[in-house]
Amino acid sequence: AEHQHVRYNPLRDDWVLVSAHRVKRPWQGQLEKPPPEDVPRWDPKNPLCPGATRANGEVNPMYEGTFVFPNDFPALQPDAPEPDDTDHPLFRAAPARGVCKVMCFHPWSDLTLPLMSLPEIRAVIDAWAELAMELGASYPWVQIFENKGAMMGCSNPHPHCQVWASSFLPNEARLEDQTQRQHLSQHGVPMLLEYAEQEAHRKERLVVENADWLVVVPYWATWPYQTLLLPRRHVCRLQDLSDSEKDSLASIMQRLLIKYDNLFEVSFPYSMGWHGAPTGPYLEEDCRHWQLHAHYYPPLLRSATVRKFMVGYEMLAQVQRDLTPEQAAERLRSLPEVHYKKRAE
Repeated sequence: AEHQHVRYNPLRDDWVLVSAHRVKRPWQGQLEKPPPEDVPRWDPKNPLCPGATRANGEVNPMYEGTFVFPNDFPALQPDAPEPDDTDHPLFRAAPARGVCKVMCFHPWSDLTLPLMSLPEIRAVIDAWAELAMELGASYPWVQIFENKGAMMGCSNPHPHCQVWASSFLPNEARLEDQTQRQHLSQHGVPMLLEYAEQEAHRKERLVVENADWLVVVPYWATWPYQTLLLPRRHVCRLQDLSDSEKDSLASIMQRLLIKYDNLFEVSFPYSMGWHGAPTGPYLEEDCRHWQLHAHYYPPLLRSATVRKFMVGYEMLAQVQRDLTPEQAAERLRSLPEVHYKKRAE
């Protein structure tokens, strides 16, 4: 815990430098602004609110649950033209097509997932699974992701996520496909299924668990309070979950996100996303090497105002963290599971 060392990340086939003593250094750098606490429940000028007019002139319905619509500023479009041929191998390009959607979790702007009820979170999970199946029928990769908080680049406080379906496997997906395929070939068991079993037994990096799921700070975590959400059974895709597993997923997500908010008593920023077996043409292929999982990447390090910056050594050499995963897991594990905003109720 006190001496620097490197740890191997088998999912990405790379290494992270762990320097736990560095968290003690004095800080005179950037201080972030805490997220606003006065977000209005409904704002007709907020393009994600029910009944509001979006940038393209369309008016949102007065939705009462989840609401999915095409992204008005998509990074991927289904009818993009082919790139020009290249005259040199160092200047390669390839087609990139797809669709981008936005999904609102709830009609109220002042709610986040940890403050939503279990049935409301379950409705979000159902919508995720439906989109994964619908878009995955034709696209090889469907990336569900949530950027929460202005610190993570979120441009709107309304609770929402994005879903991008692409005609290609993105870099992280290709890398995880290779490492998981190699692990199954060499060891005869899916990597993350074996990893979940090991972490459930060791418990030193365990944050929360239930009958179907566990959340750990991974042994190879990069971000200070990074977590990995894993099913206990072998399941390849989000749409393969049973009803009971979706219920228990809603519960464990709520518990994790309450702990995140309770850590610094602030609406905890993060980027999260689901990774599962590729879809589209891969639905006909053997994808047993894949294990469904969700990554949570929160930037906060010391407090609600001090974040971890991935610069310098991290950008030019390899990633480095300032406390051990075991220290982070112990701190998260010890936090209460009643949200700090509800303790006085």
